[in-house]
Amino acid sequence: MAEQTAPPQRNGGPDTPGAGTEKPDAAVVRDALGVGVAVGLSGFAFGVTSAGSGLTLLQTCALSLLVFTGASQFALVGALAAGGNPYTAAAGAFFLGIRNAFYGLRLSQLLALPRALRPLAAQWVIDETTAVTLPQPTRRAARIGFTVTGLTLYALWNLTTLVGALGAEALGDTDAWGLDAASPAVFLALLAPMLKSTTERVTAGLAVLLVLGLLPVLPAGAPVLVSALAAPVVLVLKGRRGSGTEKTVTEGTTHTKGSR
Repeated sequence: MAEQTAPPQRNGGPDTPGAGTEKPDAAVVRDALGVGVAVGLSGFAFGVTSAGSGLTLLQTCALSLLVFTGASQFALVGALAAGGNPYTAAAGAFFLGIRNAFYGLRLSQLLALPRALRPLAAQWVIDETTAVTLPQPTRRAARIGFTVTGLTLYALWNLTTLVGALGAEALGDTDAWGLDAASPAVFLALLAPMLKSTTERVTAGLAVLLVLGLLPVLPAGAPVLVSALAAPVVLVLKGRRGSGTEKTVTEGTTHTKGSR
């Protein structure tokens, strides 16, 4: 009787796309387009900021075409604009973008793309495509969400980067517009709902404090690198706290047994 009343699961366990409820393709496309268009338009801000920091039109467009991860691109041009060392700026952008490799580990299982397509799809593994793909209930929906978000965002991001770089001179002082905060704001908006546990929130908060505290002290780009230390610090403290709690419980159990 239990087997008859249990809901059927397709393609494996609950972590496998296809195990949940079907979602109309039109709904997936609508959600993907919403994210792709909204974020893709912020490429204009990057084009303006990059041109204002001294990069040429070719360099600006090459960053969007080849790097294609907004937070890292803004980190790079922001550090250069602040007079930071190019190598430090590049290192900061690299370590900020390394998160996409971890996204790829999860998405590769969900999408299960043919080997020939994986190198091409890797270019689109970013915050936005991950945010749209992971909640999808089926593999088909995950593939549609990933493809539509990636294609829309890549096309718009590069187009608006070009427009922004060309129109930078017309805007004048780009710092006065605060456009460099556009992509980081989008990144934080996508990241915030994922910080569900206390450990994740404490880690994020400590990383923010490290960056803000070290900005006046370290060269531009370096605070981003140092903020990565927030994760191991929180994990070490959590481990010690867990060990202390376990020790207390063990001692309490021993005392109880002894009293009997």
